[in-house]
Amino acid sequence: MEGRGEIHPWQPTIAALEAEQQRLAAAPMPAWSLPRLAAGGLLPSIAASYVCFGRGGSGPGATGDTGWAGAAWFRAGRVAATAAAQAVATAAYDPGHLALREGPLHEAALRGLPGLPEILIVDATGRDHPRRAGLALHLGARLGVASVGVTNRLLVAAGEWPADTPGATAPFHLEGEIVGFWLRVRGGVRPLAVHAAWRTDPATALAIVRTCVEAQRTPEPLRTARRLAREARTRATAC
Repeated sequence: MEGRGEIHPWQPTIAALEAEQQRLAAAPMPAWSLPRLAAGGLLPSIAASYVCFGRGGSGPGATGDTGWAGAAWFRAGRVAATAAAQAVATAAYDPGHLALREGPLHEAALRGLPGLPEILIVDATGRDHPRRAGLALHLGARLGVASVGVTNRLLVAAGEWPADTPGATAPFHLEGEIVGFWLRVRGGVRPLAVHAAWRTDPATALAIVRTCVEAQRTPEPLRTARRLAREARTRATAC
């Protein structure tokens, strides 16, 4: 596990962000492989982060919205630590520039944990992105942690859903390259999009997510992070 490092500001403009995304997409990624699994097929150290915004209003999201982030750190399948953060968004929602709106919140919550994990799961895309560097990849690079994206929908990639059988998979592609896999967790329910991100290829990303999906459709670390973010929002808005 690499050190937590110094916190630097995120890119303040679309132009600066796009330049950083292009740099990250082209950057050589240090080799990483799935670590030895603990008893029960569990990863020894995995964290997830999730961001939500205030209820109500109209449109997909505006500059000045208040957001909350939750971070959950699991060791051998159990919650080891949690953290939450609150901040005002400095950008409106824009799918290809999500880091402007959510990046600082994700990072603030994750840096509230007592350490960093071996793997990070983010509610965002990775290589499935106009510049091949979605927020899941960007955040992993900033923290120096291998990362995976998990979403409900694709951004710019394309690929048919897998068979309606639990455990079934199907790849999705961008410009002829496999950048992730659909994973059917339960029959009759929309599959998850599992994205290769920082230091992970599509097969590794899929293997990681498989280790932490149980009865629920959402991987347990991400489900816990989502609950933490929503609870933080409820506490703040109940005052």
